[in-house]
Amino acid sequence: MKAPLWQYEKLTWPEINTAVAAKKVVVVPVGSIEQHGPHLPLDVDVVCPTGIARMAAELVPDQCLIMPTQIHGYTGHVMDFPGTINVHYTHFIDLMIDIGKSLAYHGFKRIIYLNGHGSNMPNLDLVSRRVNIETDAVSSYCAWWSMLNIDKDFMPKWRESYFPGGCAHACELETSVYLYFDEENVRKDKVADGRIAFHKEKSDFQWVDLFGAGPGVSTSYTASYTDTGVLGAADLATKSKGERAAKEAARQLARLIVEFRNRPKPPRGDHHAQKPTMPMPWGQEDEKPDRMGDVHGG
Repeated sequence: MKAPLWQYEKLTWPEINTAVAAKKVVVVPVGSIEQHGPHLPLDVDVVCPTGIARMAAELVPDQCLIMPTQIHGYTGHVMDFPGTINVHYTHFIDLMIDIGKSLAYHGFKRIIYLNGHGSNMPNLDLVSRRVNIETDAVSSYCAWWSMLNIDKDFMPKWRESYFPGGCAHACELETSVYLYFDEENVRKDKVADGRIAFHKEKSDFQWVDLFGAGPGVSTSYTASYTDTGVLGAADLATKSKGERAAKEAARQLARLIVEFRNRPKPPRGDHHAQKPTMPMPWGQEDEKPDRMGDVHGG
């Protein structure tokens, strides 16, 4: 079957030049390989952002490209559970920045990192900031589940689990969406609720959910607050819920792509009384690479 025109890796280099000229937004799905309890495979954080990115691309195929999913993330706190693969956060950050810089160099000026793993978020924040100041592109990042908060009426009609904690990890939401994308690989006989241990304290400060967190959350080893690796009401998950959530996330991501593509880059101001006499101190080399033999489009 011929690949869709939004599938980045299936394009030729002349087609990349055409995509640059069309000012397409590049979406980079980012996930992890880590435990998701006894009932879900290790690739939940890969399958979910990949599927949602592709669904969004089908809605606005002329406005975006979807990169191959980056499957490894920062998961050091989950290494007590077999199968989890950890990439050191500095390696992760460097890799994501290199991807962004490569895209910017080729001419793509709007880049969205679509995340599927919670602990990638602070790292992707730094990635996006650095791409924005170290290239002439504009970068943004978001988690796929954050797309479900845009329509304020959606979650109250969809969610049945307790808050906080019912939607946290291998939970009502992740299990539902995985059922929609890959039902055959869900171990349905092992689906069970998993409570977060520190929620028993009823603290005003330490509580966590995909859709909110207390002001004093202490993130440590996952095995210190769950024995099964499940954090949330997986037993309330259904495939129909997964379909609704995936379609809503894709719809809102498509809206973001369209807005982001058309959003003008804000002008930069410099308020020094005297012009700086050296490059900005972020470690970039002063010399630009040789462009001889370059076949980029104009």
